[in-house]
Amino acid sequence: MTSTQGKPQRSITPLALMFTCLGSIIGSGWLFGAYNTAKIAGPAAVLAWVIGMIMMLVIALTYTELGAMYPESGGMGRYAQYSHGPFAGLLASWSNWLSMLAIPPIEAVASVQYMAGWSFPWARGLVEQGTLTASGLLAATVLMVLYLLLNFWTVALFAKSNTAITLFKLVVPLLTAVCLLALGFHGSNFNDAAAGGFAPYGWAAIFTGVATSGIVFSFNGFQSPINLAGEAQRPGRSVPLAVIGGILLSGVIYILLQLAFIGAVEPGSLGAGGWAGLKFESPFAELAVALGLNWLALTLYADAVISPSGTGITYAATSARALEALTRSGYLPAWLGRLHPTLGVPRNALLLNLAISLLALYLFPNWEALAAVVSVTCVVGFLTGPVSVVSLRRTAPDVRRPLTLPGLGVLAPVAFVFASLLVYWSRWPLNGQIMLLVLLGLPIYLVVQAQRGWQDTAVHLRSGLWLPVYLLVMTLISALGSREFGGRGLLPYGVDFVIVGVVALVFYAWGIRSGDPDAAHHGLTEHSADPDAVPELQGRTEV
Repeated sequence: MTSTQGKPQRSITPLALMFTCLGSIIGSGWLFGAYNTAKIAGPAAVLAWVIGMIMMLVIALTYTELGAMYPESGGMGRYAQYSHGPFAGLLASWSNWLSMLAIPPIEAVASVQYMAGWSFPWARGLVEQGTLTASGLLAATVLMVLYLLLNFWTVALFAKSNTAITLFKLVVPLLTAVCLLALGFHGSNFNDAAAGGFAPYGWAAIFTGVATSGIVFSFNGFQSPINLAGEAQRPGRSVPLAVIGGILLSGVIYILLQLAFIGAVEPGSLGAGGWAGLKFESPFAELAVALGLNWLALTLYADAVISPSGTGITYAATSARALEALTRSGYLPAWLGRLHPTLGVPRNALLLNLAISLLALYLFPNWEALAAVVSVTCVVGFLTGPVSVVSLRRTAPDVRRPLTLPGLGVLAPVAFVFASLLVYWSRWPLNGQIMLLVLLGLPIYLVVQAQRGWQDTAVHLRSGLWLPVYLLVMTLISALGSREFGGRGLLPYGVDFVIVGVVALVFYAWGIRSGDPDAAHHGLTEHSADPDAVPELQGRTEV
């Protein structure tokens, strides 16, 4: 961030901010999301995209006010620390970091899966039945190393070409959708009785599609304008407009792509295994070839390298900043977040992230599995936003807010319920595994507190205990839930939704009442976009 006399320059226009949001959202999700969702939900996948877009929009809006209050790198993982102190803050930062680690490998996998369709001899055998082979893993590893190197040596190599890349990332999906809808549309696919009709696998499959097929992952890029709120012109208007515009415009593109994919599938291919039996390595490119649109297939193969790689490069940097945020909070060694003295790049963080991301790649060497892991981890990370923003209105009511979100009293609890439902719809045991992975941040907190002589531990626990208890309770509900979502069936289908909603509201109320005014004051005085405008909290002194 550039500054003049210690204050941020607000140089990003509203249009540029929205393009940043769109460029972050359109990555590899469009290349495989429609295919994955159709396999899970059939033609009703269209409803899954609509539901997912609405849920993610509500969740994203609760973060816009926080982004304007705390404009900083890695901010998405730090808001809980400012509202509830270090204990909840660590778990939120840990979850945010975990969710970002799997994004560079998923983008590399997307590129390699489309490379497998190239006519070059070396490209053959990169993928078998949707999973990367040894040579495919090697190709993905090379791409991930390139993502690191492009961040290792500079932070601005692609800045000048960002708009052009974003336009390309928007034009190609739209062109693909229009061509398939115009030249290869089979309307009968939407109600093919032999394939099970419009919703062959029921509503449970639609909800699972929302949570795990890549829909949540596809909209995850809404974070970009929030993280740039401190550099945006008139953030009170431009940030929410960028988030709303970015999600709605990308949602329209994704829905058109889903309609195009369902309509372009050859009806005869649905006879054997239905929608769940579809097998594509590079879905849209193969459909284009089947329609004789070789020029479109070539464009798609090129875009499959450009779009995912752009996102992979961005998230290699973003995940390093998230790790740096953990070091700034004092929960990881300072050397991990150390910035290069001239380039300002956290090189040690980049190297550690690469090592862990490669482990994720080798454990989950296909796009579908990685998309499910990223989606659940992202949603767990989103849980703190709705609670933090309302809690800060209670603990820091007199602080100047560049953006005050209207209707927050309704939006925030609805967002928390939506996030909880997305966690539940992710199906047991995957959601339980991810929540327990997030809880692995607890030993880090305990070790650091022991080193500090357990200073203020009781205060931290009182403010943040609601979050780990919530994760444990949701893990239990998922394990006992309906069989439609992988549970043991002790909670009937339908009743389980009500239970999740009620439990979510109880923990939402607990979380709001647990806010820490001292943490709020400290965060505002240290990280406000305009420190001169931050008044003292009544009855509080600076910590």
